[in-house]
Amino acid sequence: MAAGMAEPSSPALKAVSDAVLAVASQRSVEEVLQELVHRARELAGARYAALGLPDGDGGFARFLVSGMSDELIARLGPLPRTHGVLGAMLEAAEPFRTDDLHTHPAFRGWWPSGHPDMRSFLGVPIAGPDGVIGAFYLADKEGSFGPADQELIELLAAHAAIAVTNARLYERSHELSILSERNRLALELHDAVSQKLFSLVLTAEAAGTVLDRDGAAARAQVDRLRRLAREALDELRSLVLELRPPDLERDGLGETLRKHVEVLRGLHATAIECDVDTAVSLGPEGDRELLRVAQEALHNALRHAGAARVRVSLRADDGRVALDVRDDGTGFDPADPELRSRHLGLTSMEERARRLGGELTVTSERGAGSTVRLEVAR
Repeated sequence: MAAGMAEPSSPALKAVSDAVLAVASQRSVEEVLQELVHRARELAGARYAALGLPDGDGGFARFLVSGMSDELIARLGPLPRTHGVLGAMLEAAEPFRTDDLHTHPAFRGWWPSGHPDMRSFLGVPIAGPDGVIGAFYLADKEGSFGPADQELIELLAAHAAIAVTNARLYERSHELSILSERNRLALELHDAVSQKLFSLVLTAEAAGTVLDRDGAAARAQVDRLRRLAREALDELRSLVLELRPPDLERDGLGETLRKHVEVLRGLHATAIECDVDTAVSLGPEGDRELLRVAQEALHNALRHAGAARVRVSLRADDGRVALDVRDDGTGFDPADPELRSRHLGLTSMEERARRLGGELTVTSERGAGSTVRLEVAR
């Protein structure tokens, strides 16, 4: 070791140092937060640890765990809701320690099926500039969580807050940059390219009249020029429309989904059939959740299934709305715990279906394609 650089004085200091370096690195926020969860569990000597970031709609946008196997995570099903003790830590400004979690006023006296029983508990809010943005949850320490444990987890919570805040600022900046660039391109295409092509059409039509005396061959060439220019103008008009940000409230669920499929057709070689009832609506929030399920299902079919054909259908019948996304791809085993624990697409769709009070069914076999179906009462 170079002169002047001391070895960390304790495993705890080394762990905190690693966490700080992770936050300062260029790694994704998901990787950083997962590292913090692992470090929190190790530092506090807990059997289980988790970090939850609420989505603002009664659920968690992220819920990262340490100490649980992939099989156990798969058995627990969708992400938890922000109720009970989990929610209490998001509403409190101060940490909470107890030797028996069952005595907490917010404890509801039950666990989801397959969830391990937990007694000793340490909850530490993660505070950002605008208040609590998440929380650390640690459980099942041999003995009791003490002040030293709390102090270390509070330190990690401070670094988690920095990581989350930086990620949100970056995402917002990125979104604004994309929106600004899309609007700029749309304006340039409309003001410059479209007008030039329109002028080209007019010029070609005039030339067709002037060149009539020069024979059929010249007229045929000008006609071809006029046709190509009109086609280019139509294509650019379509491009300008696609560059505009989607407006679910303005266009409605069916039309927004149809436009999304049109964009996907331009990006993928896969044939995509679209059969949507533009009158279908579940209200602003319901439409947004259902659209996200459709987008996730289409993403999975186009990126992971290796399908030659995908069909999306949105219909209303007998007081129920039904969304179907089918593909003829390679298929998979929906019950595969490794797939479910490592890829949160299925979990996300199930969580959205639950919010809608609907039923999501995923039917698939290896080599036989897949079907994602969501049914919701109107």
